[in-house]
Amino acid sequence: MNRIPSHMDEINMIGKLADLKDSLYHQSLVLSSLIQTLIDKGLITPQEIQLKSKEIDAALTPNPTHPIS
Repeated sequence: MNRIPSHMDEINMIGKLADLKDSLYHQSLVLSSLIQTLIDKGLITPQEIQLKSKEIDAALTPNPTHPIS
């Protein structure tokens, strides 16, 4: 069934995107606060955060030199 999106569908989609943006902002704020608190308490250094971020990014980024069979 090919359904042509109505204007209300588009408005609902825009609303959902706005909600996602708001949610992402709040999650980022909580994460930044948590990281800064850990650093302030001396439980972790900014360098450890940076290193771990690079490790996780490397693990989650596909390696272009090894094509998927």
